[in-house]
This record gives sequence, structure tokens and C-alpha cells, in this order.
Amino acid sequence: MGVFDKAKQQAQEVAGKAKEAVGRATDNEELENAGKREKLESQAKQAGQDAKDKAAGVVDDVKKKFDNGA
Repeated sequence: MGVFDKAKQQAQEVAGKAKEAVGRATDNEELENAGKREKLESQAKQAGQDAKDKAAGVVDDVKKKFDNGA
């Protein structure tokens, strides 16, 4: 994941946490739930990208082993 994408996802997560907190403080269940959704969506995107990056690393390692005659 690029630095820009990672920062974007973290900003979305922070925004979601803020909405959730404001919703809870103002007893606005709709805003609180919107914040939870936004936070979870960001976390899911981050987890998916982390898994994709890890898989790419494994593929690169396997390619290197074959290139080195392992």
C-alpha cells in the first residue's frame, strides 16, 4: 500500500472514530452508527491491502528461490 493510500485510510478511520464519538456524546445513534461503519470500512480496506502486500512478498520470495536454483 502506498504512503498516500495508507494515510487516506488512516484519515478515514479517524473520521469514523470522531463521528462515532460525537454521535455517542449527542445521543445520535444514526451518526454513531455511521462512524462505526466508516471506521470498520477503513479497517477492512487496510487489512485487505496488508494481505495483498504480504501475498506479493511471498510470490517475490518464491520467484527469487527459483531464480537462484533452489
